[in-house]
Amino acid sequence: MINGHGDDAYTYSTAIVSDFSSNVYNRQDLSGLKAHLRHSMESIEHYPEPAPYLLEAQLATYHRLRSTEVCVTSGATEAIYLIAQAFRGTHSAVVQPTFSEYADACRMHAHPLTSLYRLPDVHEHYQLPADVRMLWLCNPNNPTGGVTEHSHLQALLQQNPEVLFVVDQSYEAFTRAPLLSASEGTRLPNLLLLHSLTKRYGIPGLRLGYVTGCAGLLQRLRSHRIPWSVNSLAIQGGLYLTSHPSEADFPLETYLQEAERLRNRLLQLKVIDVWETQTHFMLCRLRFGNASALKEYLVHAHGILIRDASNFEGLDEHFFRIATQSPEENDRLVQGIEAFISL
Repeated sequence: MINGHGDDAYTYSTAIVSDFSSNVYNRQDLSGLKAHLRHSMESIEHYPEPAPYLLEAQLATYHRLRSTEVCVTSGATEAIYLIAQAFRGTHSAVVQPTFSEYADACRMHAHPLTSLYRLPDVHEHYQLPADVRMLWLCNPNNPTGGVTEHSHLQALLQQNPEVLFVVDQSYEAFTRAPLLSASEGTRLPNLLLLHSLTKRYGIPGLRLGYVTGCAGLLQRLRSHRIPWSVNSLAIQGGLYLTSHPSEADFPLETYLQEAERLRNRLLQLKVIDVWETQTHFMLCRLRFGNASALKEYLVHAHGILIRDASNFEGLDEHFFRIATQSPEENDRLVQGIEAFISL
């Protein structure tokens, strides 16, 4: 695990007023969930299920799958390391720039690694490098916000049947773009889909994610999962959320419109390149100056925290990432950046 992930406000003594550094959306109404967790506190006096069977069954019902086609984990990050362990030594390719934990998990479990900066298309007959046997793809991708088209992924899966595709859809609730469905994934023997209740409901402290795929692949994961990896309160939270799926809904269309407004305001500064995004966060590049200096200035002068993206593979010291906040906060961010570039 690298240092420098988002939400590192704990490293500063300055009060953070607006946190743009984390991609977790934290404006859902979680009052029902919190009340349920308060009433579930006695569960901490007992061991949870060795494996979260009840939650897996409930998620399976939600997705119209069999319970053997769902594997619940302590956040999507546990799923990443569990997959790398279950397929130890497999030659993996990671589509960069992206979340660092894919490559870190592969290194921990002796995967030979290849970095790809684009996926093969129709002109290459969708063929991946001949020695690759596992492909890691974040979709929508962190940090760029880009989405690989559904038809493109289908063609890749079909043309590379010997490759296991690990597609992290942690941000699937934050895009209009069509993505692979859980039911599609279970019909394919070479696909694992990662899902994140952490991201969907803004509950990073509970650590709750799950994998969907065909039963054979998930049985291989379960054979490496440690007992009691998902704690009692996380299980209770997951059971509540999957039985009240619309309770913490958020206005996706309005939120994405605000993301586009923020992107346009940044572009109007004429000193920042902003990647096109299909979700709520976006990758930015300063044309002069460096992101770490901008980050320090915004923290100490404005109480605003951004994500220095220079430690993503393939990016340099000019890159930073932001996640859309409220219109008022977004305007303050633009004003803060204006002040920085005029120093």
